[in-house]
Order: sequence, then C-alpha cells, then structure tokens
Amino acid sequence: MIVRQFLSTDPVALSYVFGCGGRALAAVVDPLGPIALYQHVAESTGMRIRYVIDTHIHADHLSSGRELAAATGAAYVLFRGAPVDFAFDAVEDGTVLELGNVTAEVLHVPGHTPEHIALLVTDHTRAEEPWLVFTGHTLMAGDVGRTELASSAAEGARALFGSLQRLKALPDYVEVLPGANAGSVCGRGLSGKPASTIGFERRHNAAFATANETEFVRIMLADTPPPPANAAEYRAANAGRAAAPR
Repeated sequence: MIVRQFLSTDPVALSYVFGCGGRALAAVVDPLGPIALYQHVAESTGMRIRYVIDTHIHADHLSSGRELAAATGAAYVLFRGAPVDFAFDAVEDGTVLELGNVTAEVLHVPGHTPEHIALLVTDHTRAEEPWLVFTGHTLMAGDVGRTELASSAAEGARALFGSLQRLKALPDYVEVLPGANAGSVCGRGLSGKPASTIGFERRHNAAFATANETEFVRIMLADTPPPPANAAEYRAANAGRAAAPR
C-alpha cells in the first residue's frame, strides 16, 4: 500500500493519496488547493485515481474534490444524503471501496457533521486486519471534532459520542490519519503530530477516553473555540449552493 500525507498550513488541514501500487489504483481523501499536487503524486507512483473522497462537507476551507474528480475521471464520493446540490457517488455505512489489493470500508461517523464518514483501510497483501483509518474531523491526535457547525452543539455531541464508540472498538494498533492537526479550529487540544493510533488516543485523549455520554456532552459544550472564519459560506460553497468566500 502507498500512502502520502499532505500538510496544509493555510488553512490547517491534512489530505491524502493512498492506494495499491501493484494494481495501480488510488484514492484521494479531503483534497484542497491546487489539484496538480494530487495528480503529480498519482502519476509519480504509477497509480490512476479511481475515487476522490470528502469525509464531510467542510466548513473551514474550499474542497477541490469535485475539480479533481472531473479532471481525472474519478468518482466523487460523499455519504448518501449529504446536503449538496450536485450529483455524486453515494456511499453508505459498510460500503467497501476497492483499490486492487487495498480496500476502504466506509464508516458513518456523524457528529462533527451529520454526513461525516471515516475510511477503515486494509492492505490484503499484508493482512486481513485493518491497518489504518482516515478519520477526518471526528477523531484527531489530542482531541475530537467540534460539533456545532452543522447541527446544534448538543445534538452533534451526542451523535459524535456514538461514533467514537465505533472507533474505540478498533484494535489499538490501528493508525489514525486525521483531517487536521494543531492550528485547526476544528478541535481544541490538537497535537502537532499529524497521526496517531487508536490505542494512544484511547489512553491520552481526554475526550476520546470519556465513557459517559453526559460527561462527554458537557466537555464538548465547554470552552468551544471561535468558529472558522466564513464557516457557513464555505459549507454552502462546498455544497454547490454558493460561490466560495473571498
């Protein structure tokens, strides 16, 4: 399996290219900025982009997912029922995206937004067990995602608590590849380290470790940081309902 991580600093965000070098098939997760970056990595590793996936409708930056999908002939993937005004390839909880010897199982993990998904990835040349999970803004190194950008904060927190139980059920060794790290306003105590593991976060991430739903909601409603600038405008633009904010 090939995995490439890209760190953006303005805005702070993480995106990825991953796939199967042997079968020359790739997917891109949460792309932003110039699409030539992702095209170059796919070409340099000999892979064709089959899927472009946004884990959710972003509220802190403009996605380049649809542009990249159109340029490469890839399927643009969102969770079924995502609130957008354009056609896309819909996935559901349990959908498996195939990339040769690599597969990505879709996990519906609402909370940060109602349509949020994670991708549980297995490299079948190594094992039949999952190796890593792309978690978007659900679980990150040091914290979990804020919950009021697409619903009420309390409603989102209750949904996120349930989603985190699914991630907690994964083996400790599974790598966590999130959609943001320190500097992002989508979390509070984010680490500067752009990756982690389920086991480390279970032990050292206070929000993720919280086992009581009422306590979790209390934590999520306390000390909420200011929202991303132009959050509603970015979410509307990424949903195809407005022009991107300037």
